This record gives sequence, structure tokens and C-alpha cells, in this order.
Amino acid sequence: EVQLVESGGGLVQPGESLRLSCAASGFIFGNFRMSWVRQAPGKGLEWISSIGSGGVSKTYADSVKGRFAISRDNAKNVVYLQMNSLKPEDTAIYYCNTTTQFGSSRGQGTQVTVSS
Repeated sequence: EVQLVESGGGLVQPGESLRLSCAASGFIFGNFRMSWVRQAPGKGLEWISSIGSGGVSKTYADSVKGRFAISRDNAKNVVYLQMNSLKPEDTAIYYCNTTTQFGSSRGQGTQVTVSS
């Protein structure tokens, strides 16, 4: 069974940083692309960033480019999202997801709130 468990969210002030983690299990982590998506209150899911299986290929949504950085540790089966210069509009539940031979999977999410 694919399991994705996000952590690292919290309440921060504008301009501060957070690092999210997503621990994966139940599949061969190093074989699959991983992504982060988010859902702001009252809005749909927004793709933020993806990283290739080897950790070299990285893509970002324009809304976070230059502020967020995705990375992964295939030895630990973890994908990270470093979030800098946070803005109130970054407030959302953040999820990691992947698509494996078992289908698409997403974790339970971690809440990020950016407020002064």
C-alpha cells in the first residue's frame, strides 16, 4: 500500500520560511516522480512543483518559482519542499503526491498558514 505522510507545516509570518517533508512507503520511491500540490481555502488543487525520480529534473509553478525549492533523498524515501519568502497567499494545505503502478496517491496534507 502506498503511503505518503507530510509534515512540517505551521503558522509563520510573511517573509519567513518553512520546510515540508513527505515520507513515502509502499513503493520503490527512487523509481517515481514526486510532486507537491496545495489547496487554499475555498479553492481547487494547485500544482506547485515536481521532481524527477533521480532528483535532477525539477519544475515549478510560476507562483512559487524563485521562492520554493523541491528536493528528495532516495536513500530515506523523503521528498522535501523548502519554502522561503512566504506570502499570505501561500496559505493552504500542502500535499505530496505521486503516480505509481498502483495509481495516483496523495497524503493527508499539512497545513501552512502565513499571517501576521
